[in-house]
Amino acid sequence: MNASFRPAPLNRRDVLRRSALGIGALSLGALLNDDGCRVVDAAESASPSPLDVRAPHFPGRAKRVIHFFLNGGPSHVDTFDDKPALAKYADQPLGETLRTERKTGAAFPSPFKFQPYGESGIKVSEVFARTAQHIDDIAVIRSMFAQVPNHEPSLMLMNSGDSIQPRPSVGSWVLYGLGTENQNLPGFIAMCPGGQPIKDNANWRAAFLPGAFQGTYVDSKHKELSRLIENIEHPQISSADQRRQLNLLARWNERHRADRSDDRLDARIQSFELAFRMQRHAADAFDIAQEPKHIREQYGDGVHGRQTLIARRLLERGVRYVQLWHGAGQPWDNHAKIEENIRRLAGELDGPIAALLADLKQRGMFEDTLVLWGGEFGRTPTVELGAKGDPKLGRDHNHYGFSVWMAGGGIKGGTVRGATDDFGFKAVEDRTSVHDLHATMLHLLGFDHERLTYRYAGRDFRLTDVSGNVLHDILA
Repeated sequence: MNASFRPAPLNRRDVLRRSALGIGALSLGALLNDDGCRVVDAAESASPSPLDVRAPHFPGRAKRVIHFFLNGGPSHVDTFDDKPALAKYADQPLGETLRTERKTGAAFPSPFKFQPYGESGIKVSEVFARTAQHIDDIAVIRSMFAQVPNHEPSLMLMNSGDSIQPRPSVGSWVLYGLGTENQNLPGFIAMCPGGQPIKDNANWRAAFLPGAFQGTYVDSKHKELSRLIENIEHPQISSADQRRQLNLLARWNERHRADRSDDRLDARIQSFELAFRMQRHAADAFDIAQEPKHIREQYGDGVHGRQTLIARRLLERGVRYVQLWHGAGQPWDNHAKIEENIRRLAGELDGPIAALLADLKQRGMFEDTLVLWGGEFGRTPTVELGAKGDPKLGRDHNHYGFSVWMAGGGIKGGTVRGATDDFGFKAVEDRTSVHDLHATMLHLLGFDHERLTYRYAGRDFRLTDVSGNVLHDILA
C-alpha cells in the first residue's frame, strides 16, 4: 500500500451516494435481535428496497394476479369455443384454409359435449364442467391471435410481450410497478412442476429490469419444502451465523460499489437478504397442512391441486404475481389422441381452478385478485395428418384464433368477447392481440400501459411495445 495515499476530496454527489450506501448497511445490521436473526419488514428498514410497495397511476381494481398457463396450446374448440359446424361438416374438407405448420385434413369435430352454464348461458366443454359452474364470474375472450405458430416465440409473446427479443415478463413488470406487500417472500413466483419449459427462465425473467424483479421458480412437483425451494435450508450453520455472514458480505459489497453503480450487484444483495428471510417465512406459506381438511380436499391432493392451494396462500400473504404452469412435462400440445389427452389434462386442472375461484370468494379476495387462464395459442379445427396422410386424431398449432379467459379483479363476468369463424380457425370479430390482453391486465392493476416504462439502451420500453388497447367491454 502507498503510505502517501490520501483519499480524494468528496463532492456533494459522492457524499450523498456513500451516505445512502451506509444507511443500507445499517439496515442490514438492524435485522439482528438478541438471537441474531430477527426479520424486519420494509417499513422498519432505513434503506428503500426496489420491492417496496408503490402506488399505481390510478386506483386499480386488482391488487394481485394468478395466471394459469397451459403450456403447449390448449384447443379452444374443445374447451371454451363451441363450433357445431365442425360436427355438421365432420370428415369433410373445409376448402381453402389458412396455412398450418403440419399437414391437416378434414373438419374434426370436438369429441366433447358443450352445454350452457349459469345465467349467462355461455357454453363450455364437459372437460371443464366444474370451472363452468363459475362462468357468470368469467369473461371469455374467443378472438385472441398470436404472431407465429411456434411454441417458443409464442410463449415469449404471451409471457413477455415480444416473440423475438428477450423482454421482462409480465410478472416482472407488475412487480416493478407495484412492488410487493411482503418483503419476506418473493413478489413474483412461477410454479412449474417437473421442470422449466424453456432454458434460462425466459418466461419469468426480469431481462433489462433490475434483477430484484426476476421471478422465483418453484418446482411444485415436490411436497417437501427443502425440495420445493432449492437451498431453503442451510445444512451446516445456524441462522445467527448466516446473519453475521450476510452482515460481513454487506460491508464488503459496500466497499466494492462505493465507486461504481451496478444493478446486478444490488439485485444479488437483495436476493441474499430475501433468501435468508425466506428460511423462516416460506415454511409457513408453503405448508398446506395448516389448511382445514375440507379445503385440502376441495383442491385435491394432485400436484396441481397442491400448487393452486399454495398459490392462494402466497397471494393472501402479499405475493403480487403467481404463475401456475400446467403441462410442462406432458404439454397441451395435442397433435394426436386429443380426446384421451385433453380429458386427462383438463381433469388435473378443472377441480383446482373451481376450488380457487370459490375459495377466493369465501375469503373476500376475488374482487381484487385477477385470474387469467390460457396458453400461447390454440389448435386447428382440422385433423392433423401423419406422414402417410392418416388422421392422427389430434390438432396442429393455430395462432390465428384461440381463447383465454379472465375473472375477478374488475372483470365483468358472464361475458364473451369476440369470435372466431364458424369452424374456429381464425379470429374474425373483435380481434384481440396479446398486447391488448396485457394492456387490460395493467389497467386493472391501476396502470396506463403507455406510461409504465423503463429506460434501457436509450429507449423507453414497455410491456405492450408500441400497441395495445384496453378491453373496456369486459370490465365491470
